[in-house]
Amino acid sequence: MYYVLLCRDRPGALAIRKATRDSHLAYIRDTGVVTEAGPLLDADGEMAGSLVVLDVPDRAAAEAWAASDPYAKADLFADVEILTWKRVIGL
Repeated sequence: MYYVLLCRDRPGALAIRKATRDSHLAYIRDTGVVTEAGPLLDADGEMAGSLVVLDVPDRAAAEAWAASDPYAKADLFADVEILTWKRVIGL
């Protein structure tokens, strides 16, 4: 089942995002459940959040993945919304 994580950074947290980015990307690679991902951008084109699509068995797995993300552990996000998603177009 697919879940979308819509994560908005805390104001002024760009330095945290940049400092934690390598470990976040390694987590994505190593867990093997991310089908799509990328940063959300603010009006100036700076990273200001994340959109992550997970292919996991259930919401509990999506919540566990989100909680273990290095970005979450670094307290980067002001909020994280987890939505169930039905893929219609795409691979």
